[in-house]
Amino acid sequence: MAVGYDQIIAAAIQHLNQDPGASMGELAEAAGVSRATLHRHFSGREELLLALGHHALDRWEAAQQSAGIREAARSAEPAVITAALREMLTGLIDDAEEYSFALADLTLSMPALRERSDALEEREITLYQAAQRAGVLRADLPARWISNTVYGLLLAVRESLHQGSVARRDLPWLVHETFFNGAGVAGGTR
Repeated sequence: MAVGYDQIIAAAIQHLNQDPGASMGELAEAAGVSRATLHRHFSGREELLLALGHHALDRWEAAQQSAGIREAARSAEPAVITAALREMLTGLIDDAEEYSFALADLTLSMPALRERSDALEEREITLYQAAQRAGVLRADLPARWISNTVYGLLLAVRESLHQGSVARRDLPWLVHETFFNGAGVAGGTR
């Protein structure tokens, strides 16, 4: 049975999550194809990483769309904004699990991915700003800081899954709790 493009992509993602520095030979072996077959689809590792990066960004964009973040940001309704934030965060957990290799600085080294990543981040920043205006998120924090905090939470998801230190089923609660309430004790010294 011939291994197709989508199967190669899936195998490469799975293997890169375990070994981000895998060679084309290792990725071909993981996909069950020869190096020549892999090179018929991708001229080199950079082209493969670019394709995988676009897949990861597609998923990020789909999580945003599914959560309705643009509509929520325009609504100015705290309940609508909160629901969109929760749904988006849950979708990003799934993406951080499936595309954990892409949470490394993959987009920084590839301008086409960086540009698209920046545009997706700006959509989220617009939502965070709307959440601040609606009283859902603290207004005294820069929206870009909030965005970086979400990225940090996704790195925590990746590391926790890799280490096996949290149960997968607990991740939505952990991420939502940490995002909306932080790790400090209410009324504690800051």
